Amino acid sequence: MRMRRKHNLGARLEQCAHLLVSKPEPVRGRWLQEYQYDEMHVELGCGKGLFTIESAKAEPGVFFAAFEKTSNVLVTALERAAAEDLHNVRFVNALVENITDYFAVGEVSKIYINFCDPWPSNRHKKHRLTGRRFLELYKQALRPGGEIHFKTDNLPLFEFSLNEFEFCGLKLLETERDLHRNGPVGIMTDYEQKFHSQGLPIYKCVAGNEL
Repeated sequence: MRMRRKHNLGARLEQCAHLLVSKPEPVRGRWLQEYQYDEMHVELGCGKGLFTIESAKAEPGVFFAAFEKTSNVLVTALERAAAEDLHNVRFVNALVENITDYFAVGEVSKIYINFCDPWPSNRHKKHRLTGRRFLELYKQALRPGGEIHFKTDNLPLFEFSLNEFEFCGLKLLETERDLHRNGPVGIMTDYEQKFHSQGLPIYKCVAGNEL
């Protein structure tokens, strides 16, 4: 089902334009210099922005860049960040496929992939954000020793992803098959809060780039 366009979307995006990087390519290799931070974390597919915003609040010394391709969803993230008056976060309305056009080699310390589309059909697996096609791109942007943090409620996608991380030479540093079994752990996304309230297990892993 096609999402209905939000009321006054253009005007609402314009009001938050100071938090939106409309053309990330010119900033490639200069993010930290441009925004005057020493470390950068990236979230791919940030949705309504809860995870990025809470992470930015928890780590004010880290710069966060959050990607979301759907403007109808991104506007909520922008408005949330604007309401918090955050200075260490920017949003990018762009496709993940072009990530090497946005970040220079070794520019990113951590990449977060939270509850991405599982693309359950085998013929569509090339679209999975944790597939080897994408992982090889992420590895270029990650610094040596950098990390990819992945969370999902989809067990088949989780198992697939573990295999893909290892295939691409990423070391599994953490694997959790029921992250919140003893109570909430860490910062949740909007989806994660919903799934946890329904008693569904959350799967998480952390994979490290080689030093």
